[in-house]
Formats: sequence, structure tokens, C-alpha cells
Amino acid sequence: MKTRFPTLALFSLLLGAAAHAQAPLTVPKPVTAALEQVRPADIKAHIAYLADDRLQGRKAGTPGYQMAVDYVTQQLKTLGVQPAGEGGTYLQKVRLRRAFLQPGATFEAHDAQGAALPLAAGPDYVLYPSPELPATRVSSAPLAFAGFGISAPELGYDDYAGLDVRGKVVLIVRGAPRTFVSTVASASQDLAVLLKTAVGHGAVGLLVASTRAAAPASVKAGTYSLLGANGRVAASRTFAPGSQQQLYGAVNAVALQRLLQTSALDTTAVFAAIRAGRPASAVLKATISASAQSRYQDLESYNVVGQFPGSDAKLKSEYVVHSAHLDHLGITAPVRGDSINNGAHDNASGVACVLEIARIYSKLKAKPKRTMLFVFMTGEELGQLGSTAFATSPTVPKASIVADINMDMPTLIAPLLSVVALGAPHSTLIEPVKKACAYMAIDLEDDPEPEQNRFIRSDQYSFVTAGIPALHLKYGNKTADGKNNLSAEVQQWRAVTYHKPQDDINGRFDFDAGRKYVQLCFLIGYQVAQDATRQAWNKGDFFGVRYGKR
Repeated sequence: MKTRFPTLALFSLLLGAAAHAQAPLTVPKPVTAALEQVRPADIKAHIAYLADDRLQGRKAGTPGYQMAVDYVTQQLKTLGVQPAGEGGTYLQKVRLRRAFLQPGATFEAHDAQGAALPLAAGPDYVLYPSPELPATRVSSAPLAFAGFGISAPELGYDDYAGLDVRGKVVLIVRGAPRTFVSTVASASQDLAVLLKTAVGHGAVGLLVASTRAAAPASVKAGTYSLLGANGRVAASRTFAPGSQQQLYGAVNAVALQRLLQTSALDTTAVFAAIRAGRPASAVLKATISASAQSRYQDLESYNVVGQFPGSDAKLKSEYVVHSAHLDHLGITAPVRGDSINNGAHDNASGVACVLEIARIYSKLKAKPKRTMLFVFMTGEELGQLGSTAFATSPTVPKASIVADINMDMPTLIAPLLSVVALGAPHSTLIEPVKKACAYMAIDLEDDPEPEQNRFIRSDQYSFVTAGIPALHLKYGNKTADGKNNLSAEVQQWRAVTYHKPQDDINGRFDFDAGRKYVQLCFLIGYQVAQDATRQAWNKGDFFGVRYGKR
């Protein structure tokens, strides 16, 4: 079925009396004609190839991932997309390090009397390897509790205010005060930021506590970091680059309670205070001793980058990015008899959508004013490492990238009737989103799952922290039957499919929803590319203030 775009009259009815004071989106006839040619079958074909067992789950740095790179590269060539990678190619090399903890690591916590606290490796705590220092040691370092580990005086909250953590190990709990808006709360829980904050205040290590009694996640499979051209760690969620950090570990709620009790701190009272926005930091009457050795496996993977040059003599030197991550989890322990994580939804679907957006542009004789950049990134599943590599050191001038529109698991399991534009309200990107949604008769909603921290959990956030306005379109809550409970359906689907081998081409798909998603994302990017005014952070916005001047 072809898309029937709303007429101006229908557009006016859709907006109603409370419409935003903006002119409706006008789309040139050649663009409308190209949009009409988006086919669900093409989206399905891309997903079917990328999620085939032959690709072995597309884990970064594996032969299966390289097959995905080759496929995307060939598709770009076929569409006439020009290379925009390194050295005249479609590729940007991404150097990764996998770190493993060697046997024999030690960890002890002692109270003020020197008595060892009863903490067991595995059930109560887990130590992480250091991706930079082969041997690390902490000897009787004082322990300090720093609440959520947040230092945001501009928001009226600072867990480190009045707390001296120099030479100490810092203990924190993941979370944010209830007074923070959801996206700021999500960003405040970014482990890379929490580490940088702790080390910046002089800490020698960080322990991240869970509020659950369950054992911390095992790290036997190793941890991943991004390496710079100099071979040093450039980005990591377990190590602060450029530091001499000696310890990173995770503890469960039982260990947290025992550590707080060394200073007679009541866990319930502490949590109530910090959640209400009242820091409850304190130097604890406990010390930490730990030692570990780490070994490394360095590997290379690739981002794929292509472009359609812009048509305006001046604006063609600026870039609008459509992005999606190309990697997935590879082969893991079997689930219901299958061990290949095909990643059909996550994120072969997003890659397919970017390819089909590129196909739309290939059909336009008159290209938009700005250059369109198509970026397919590695290492998202390893901590957004490929997008970090691109956003911090892009293959085009960083200052010339005006916006990123990211596509990660749009969750095409039902008709696309509404969307959530994660990140868009922080910048002028919200305006082209509104216009495109109105044009497509798709409702624009608030995030139905703010507790999922989706804003920081995909590649658009790497662009945000590089100072580039970015957004990520996800499903909304609207359903055809009027129950408007798609979020609940998605949660049920996710419980049996997400990050499991069951996410394959034979699962639940609505490919017509994929067609509409492609058209919607195209229209957003097209407006950004045509607008003579460059996208900008909203005045005084948290992310613009913190990252926008980089």
C-alpha cells in the first residue's frame, strides 16, 4: 500500500485549534514521488540478509561483522552514495580493546577496628579489569560514600560538595534525584561521566552499588574500551582515560548495606535523602584493599560512512547525519536451543532504514542544500564505542556536523501511529520533528518509559556529548484499537526477544511500519538539510550548556 500523505485541509484538522504556530511542511513533488517508492519488501530484504545465521550475530571485530560491513558498503555503491570514510574509502577504522581480569585478584573491606567485612567474590562484588594499567593496587584506601556520584552544581545538586575523596575509593549508587527531568537524570547516570567525576575529585577507584541483592553481572567475557591512535584508552565505561585509576568494581545491596553500616548510616534514610535531592555523602569508617592484573586482546572494527554532497555552494560544507549501529551480540549461551543473536530488530532494522533513506536521496536529481552523511557504526553493543570514535573524531570536520538522526531498533512490531523523539526537545530539532509528524499524521508523544534511560543508551548520545544536537525516534504508545498500550506490548515482546537469539527475521515484524518510519526520518533530515538556519541547542539547555561549546 502506498502512503497517502495528508492534504493541507487534513493537516489543519490534525493540528486543531491548539496547533503549534508554524507553517505546515511543504514537500516538493519529486521528493513526494521518491517517498512513495519506499517499499516494505526492500526493508525486509536488508534485515533478512543482516540477520542471517551466516553473519553469526555481527559482533564487532568478527568475520560476521565484516560481512555486514561489506554488504552495507556494496549497497551504498549501488545507490551512488559517495565514500566519506578514511583515505577515500567508505571505512573508518575503530580500534577496540577487550580486557580480561587475570586469576588471583583480591578485594577486602575492613571496618574501623580492622575487621574484614564478610564479602564474597561473585555473590557480593565483582572487580573489573583495567583497560589501561596491566597491574593495579589499592592499599587500605579510605572509603567515601558519594550518593549518586553526581556533581551538577548548575542543577543545585552536588554529591561531592564538602566531601574530600582524594586518595579514597568512592562508593556510589546508580540513580538521580527525583527533581531531575528524565533526560538529565539519564545523562547523570552515564558511567563514563561518573568515573570522570570521581577521578577528577581525586579518587583512586569507584565502586558502583546496586539496590538489589542479586549478584553483580559477571565480567568473565571481558570488558571493551575504545583505543585512540596512540594506543591509549580513549573512551571506556570502566576507566577514566588519562588517569591512574586503580579500581573499578560493582557491589550488590548486601555489600552496600554492610559498608554504610560501618558509619552507622541507615540505608533507607540515605536513599530517601538523595532521591529527594539532599546529598548524604560521608567518609565511611572503612578501608578498601584490592589488587588485580589484566590482560588484553586488541582488535579492529569499522564504521561505514557514505555521503550525498549538498547542492548549495555554502551549505554543502555542512553535514546532516543519519546513523544506525551495525553490530550486535554475536554468539552467546543457547536460549531455547539457539545461540546466534541475529539482531533482526536490534539493529538490522535501523540499518535497513538508513539504507532506504539513502535510496530516497539517490532518486532525487536535486539534492538538498547540506551534505547528507550516512554512518553505520560498530561497537554500540560494547558501550557505543563506534559512535564515540566517529563523533569525537569524524571523517568530516566535526564543527560542520549540524545534527544526527539516529535509528536504533525502532521496534517495528505494530502500525506506526505515534513516536517519541528522544533528545529532540533539547534543541531546535523538535521543530522539524513536529512538522514531519504532522505531515505524516503520526502523533508525537512523551517518552512512555523514562525509567529505561533510552536517551543515553544508543549512539545519538555520543553525538550529544560531542556537542552535536541529536535525536532518536522510538515507537509511541498509540494503537489502532484505541487502547494506546503499545509500550506494554513492547515490554512483553522485549522480555522474550530483546538481546536474545529469538530476535530473527521470523519474529514479529510490521514492515509497513518500517516504510512509514523511513519516510518520517527522511522528512526530518531533509528539513534540517534545507533549512538555512543551523540547528542549535535551546537557550540554557542542560546539554547545550554542558557540551555545546566543544
